[in-house]
Amino acid sequence: MIIGVPKEIKLQEHRIGLTPDSVKALTKKKHEVLVESDGGFEAGVSNEDYKIAGAKIIEKAEEIFKKAEIIVKVKEPQMNEVKMI
Repeated sequence: MIIGVPKEIKLQEHRIGLTPDSVKALTKKKHEVLVESDGGFEAGVSNEDYKIAGAKIIEKAEEIFKKAEIIVKVKEPQMNEVKMI
C-alpha cells in the first residue's frame, strides 16, 4: 500500500500524521510511505529522520494526494486539499 503523509496546514497544528518510528514499522511491512518535504519540521522531525526510517520525501502535497492509496493526517482535510483528491 502507498501511504501519504502531507504536512498539516491548519493554523496552530504542529503535529504530523506519522512519526519516523511509525514509518519504520510500515516500511518493514513492505508499505511505501510518502512524506511531504518538511512536513515534520514543526514537530521537530527532519526530512532526514523520515528518510532513515524508510520514507520517500515528496516536494508537493499534490503529488502525495495523486499517488497515495491512503492519506494519514492529524486534522481533517481543508477545502484546498480536498480539491487535490
